[in-house]
Amino acid sequence: MAERIRAVVITSSDACARGERADESGAALVELLGELGAEIVAAEVLADDLEPLRDKLRVYAERPDVNLIVTTGGTGFSPRDNTPEATRAVIERDAPGLAEAMRAETLRQTPTAMISRGVCGIHAGTLIINLPGAPKAVRECFAVIRPVLGHAVTLLAGRSHEEAKEA
Repeated sequence: MAERIRAVVITSSDACARGERADESGAALVELLGELGAEIVAAEVLADDLEPLRDKLRVYAERPDVNLIVTTGGTGFSPRDNTPEATRAVIERDAPGLAEAMRAETLRQTPTAMISRGVCGIHAGTLIINLPGAPKAVRECFAVIRPVLGHAVTLLAGRSHEEAKEA
């Protein structure tokens, strides 16, 4: 039996955290995950500070009711872009194929995809995926990983490859 996706969406953005800009990327992610049939456990906006982001990733990843965390924002070259560093500080195992696939596919549509530093990995049985902060980039990247998300969380739940194929 396939595992149900129970997701947390975290937007990393100083402007959104200060209320200066609407969180369109986080809203897009909630919508896309909902279309996939995922349960949205939480969605929140954090400033681009490394330590609070790292701590929040760890807390959510260790919750038994969460098996997927998708972040949006903080993956570029700006000095305040700390999402990859926060994620690397938390993950126990890398999942580089997801980030590589997103960059390779979205590079066909926009040259700035090559400067995304987003990473993906696993902590405490929870898959953590970093996406860029623009709504268009969120939709493009999500389209790349969507076909494997159910399979991935089913495997992380300890189910067999046969059960995961049903996801």
